[in-house]
Order: sequence, then C-alpha cells, then structure tokens
Amino acid sequence: MAKRIDVSGLHVYYGDFKAVEDVSMTIEPRAVTAFIGSSGCGKSTFLRALNRMHEVAPNARVEGKVMLDDQDIYAPDVDPVAVRREIGMVFQRPNPFPTMSIYDNVIAGAKLNNQRLGRTEADDIVERSLHGANLWEEVKDRLSKPGAGLSGGQQQRLCIARAIAVEPAVLLMDEPCSALDPISTLAIEDLIAKLKENYTICIVTHNMQQAARVSDQTAFFNLAGTGKPGRLIEMDETNKIFTKPDKKETENYITGRFG
Repeated sequence: MAKRIDVSGLHVYYGDFKAVEDVSMTIEPRAVTAFIGSSGCGKSTFLRALNRMHEVAPNARVEGKVMLDDQDIYAPDVDPVAVRREIGMVFQRPNPFPTMSIYDNVIAGAKLNNQRLGRTEADDIVERSLHGANLWEEVKDRLSKPGAGLSGGQQQRLCIARAIAVEPAVLLMDEPCSALDPISTLAIEDLIAKLKENYTICIVTHNMQQAARVSDQTAFFNLAGTGKPGRLIEMDETNKIFTKPDKKETENYITGRFG
C-alpha cells in the first residue's frame, strides 16, 4: 500500500558539516516525485535520509521530521531496518548479489524478513516480483543462473524486483538509469510509470528530460554557495516547474544558464 511522506524542517549533518538545510515537502502516494539540481546540491543525501540510509555513514544525524503516513521514522523506538523494509532503495549502479542466482537475488530480502519461507511461497514471491519489474519473461527459464550474468538494464530491473519483493510502500531511486544505455533507460522509465500505480516513488536524476518524462512532481535543489548546505528551492507539478517556475534560480537551471 503506497504511503505519503511529509517532511518538515529537515536538516542532515555529517559530523559538523550540514549537507542539507531546512527541507519541507509532501511526497504524494501513487505518484513519481523527481529531485533535480546540480551535483553536490544534497538531493541524494536528502533521498537517503527518507529511509535512514544515510546513517551508514559515520556521524550522520538529522534534525526535523519525516512522517510516513502517521509514523515518525526518526522516533527513538523505530528500527531503521524496519524503515528500510517500508521504504525500499534502488541505487545508481545495479548491485545484484554476485554469488547469488537470479532467484536468490529476488528472494534475499524476503528471506531476511521471514526465515520460514516455504518453497511455494518463495516461488510466488519471485514470480510476482519479476513480473512487477517486467523481467519475468526474459529470465523465467534461467532463474538458477547468476544475477550478475544479466545485462546492465536487466540487472537494474532485478534490483527493482528485489526491492519490491518485500512489499514496501515507497521506492527510492538514486539515478537508476545513469549507468544504462538509452534502450535500458526507456525500459526502466516505462517500469516506473507502471510501478507508481502501487508505490510512492522518488527519483534523483541529473537528466532533466527524464524528470519531465517520468515524474508528476519535481523538486529543485541548489546550493547557497561552495561549502554551503543544499536546500530545496522550489517544488511543484512537473509541468509547471519546466514551463513556468516561480523562482528565477529554477528557471536558470532548467534553461541551462547554470548547473
């Protein structure tokens, strides 16, 4: 079940360095929200803060609130692992587990969550997830082969299948197409359009055409200056951001005057 995310007054720190400053936004369910902006403007850090993935870095901390529907994901009694089960992540480079088969790659997360998974149940999860990632027809006859043997685009869809196998509410995607060729990129974009029927999706992308194609809402991030934290400049419906943004900074970025 897709869920809404409400972020209020979020600051992200690595030690003494403030990477992201005072971001507030609402991310709607069953929609795609794109984060755009120049390199180093905090959009990937902000994305990772949405499922506490940034905490794998030493001395990372946040101030502010991230609500998943009515749950504060940073409340003291909340387990980060449980958060990441609800809010899945797909990374920039496809990262299937290299020693595992296609089948075992898909079922890996589900097995961690449910140690007593029967074979029939596991088979059902694998087939459902691969169908969901639009990969089933391509791999159904070689499920026991290594996931690392697939093409780059197929590996990325395998990673998406692995993410949705645990039935999250939200999918975060950090530049999921940047390492892919144009045909594989189109396949992932088509898949994102289908997945938003069931998930809340956030995507970081450097490709503005991609943001325009796949997203319903777009958030533009920028830096106040070198060494300063990233901040949210403007967020609106994608069509408005790309045709009639409210802020001059946004217009300058969209039209290629900087960034």
